[in-house]
Amino acid sequence: MAIGTKTPFTSREAADRKWLIVDIAGETLGRACTVIASALRGKHKATFTPHDDAGDFVIVVNAAKVKLTGKKWSTKLYYKHSLFPGGLSTFTAEQMAARHPDELIRRAVWGMLPKGPLGRRLYRKLKVYANDKHNHSAQQPAKLEIPAERKPKAKA
Repeated sequence: MAIGTKTPFTSREAADRKWLIVDIAGETLGRACTVIASALRGKHKATFTPHDDAGDFVIVVNAAKVKLTGKKWSTKLYYKHSLFPGGLSTFTAEQMAARHPDELIRRAVWGMLPKGPLGRRLYRKLKVYANDKHNHSAQQPAKLEIPAERKPKAKA
């Protein structure tokens, strides 16, 4: 590297944001959400800057058809508190999916984003829908593929 050269950083205004759509029907929750969180942050771009918002908008459809492995439907717990004494509510993943199927995706992606003002700005670019209908067709979203699960090779 030559002396005096600087690393170029893309500003938030100059970021080339696209709209991506991902269908997560039949996909595993955690594996799908890692791809979504990475796209929201912009890690798939050569101009990724860790301290700035250069990611894309992500539309998630068929959130109600996501799958969980093992016994997580009955053992994975989600918590909500009303901020009043004794106001803790606990839900299993099955109960959460029955009431708010998009909330499983939202909470999983939120846990993978940075905390603070940057994470909140990134989180606002996530649009989740329980079925295959969405109202973002005017943005002409490109398809975001979730890679197939890598299975360990069988030993001979």
